Amino acid sequence: MSSVLYDAPGPRARQRNIALSIVFFLLLALLLWWAWGKMDDKNQLEWALWEPFVTAQAWNTYLLPGLGNTIKAAALSMVIALPLGAVFGIARMSDHRWVRVPAGVVVEFFRAVPVLLLMLFAMEFYVRSTNVSSDDRPLYAVVTGLVLYNASVLAEVVRAGILSLPRGQTEAAYAVGLRKGQTMSSILLPQAVTVMLPAIVSQLVVIVKDTALGGVMLTFPELMSSRSTLAANYANVVPSFIVVGIIFVALNFALTSFAAWLERRLRRSKRGTGKVLGAEDVEELNAAEVGGSFGAGAGGSI
Repeated sequence: MSSVLYDAPGPRARQRNIALSIVFFLLLALLLWWAWGKMDDKNQLEWALWEPFVTAQAWNTYLLPGLGNTIKAAALSMVIALPLGAVFGIARMSDHRWVRVPAGVVVEFFRAVPVLLLMLFAMEFYVRSTNVSSDDRPLYAVVTGLVLYNASVLAEVVRAGILSLPRGQTEAAYAVGLRKGQTMSSILLPQAVTVMLPAIVSQLVVIVKDTALGGVMLTFPELMSSRSTLAANYANVVPSFIVVGIIFVALNFALTSFAAWLERRLRRSKRGTGKVLGAEDVEELNAAEVGGSFGAGAGGSI
């Protein structure tokens, strides 16, 4: 099947692709075999090092509490960063300079500062300027750093997603009498969601992984920090890294799988029926938003 961006491979190209795939899998198998041999030479495959991961004590004492804190910090950061990023992304497209310029400065500043530095600054702020307890400070600092950085990145994702839509969408909305706020909320944002979703999911995966920075630098008891305690007690550093890595892969895979399902559902729901909005539909839309009709208080009639 051919398209503007892709030409279907011919017989020789298909044979070459098959040969390259076979070579790749052979090299991957050799790499895994070499890693297995190295671990065996260092006695990292002994059952005594892996046995803790099939017991309830290791999971209930170390891994599950750490995983819970990772999910807690990531979920709080997502819930705050997503709407905050949408607000700043829309503000950057404002017609008012006093809104557009400050929003741009905030987004560019926090997008340029490393997330770890934001966490450290937040930790010092909570220590010196607030009454937050010492037990809660690491969580607050991790969430603050993740929100500030990822909200600024998501703001650019939202802005790019809206600007990627055809300009005719906006012009058509204005032609039927919709104001800019109504056009943004009812026309542009719903269509831009499916465009932005892959980039948003990628950023959410980054949020989950960056929680580990809080465990390394701020003693936040997330999954990686709990792994360190577990490895110190059971003397199984390499196996603990492998198990925690698998947990992170499973967690992020579940997140991306849910996002893929949501994207398919949104695309199916957006398949239009061909209905064209008439004057009555537009009037109802305005009445629902401002509590009246065009003639009553929305700036005149159509």
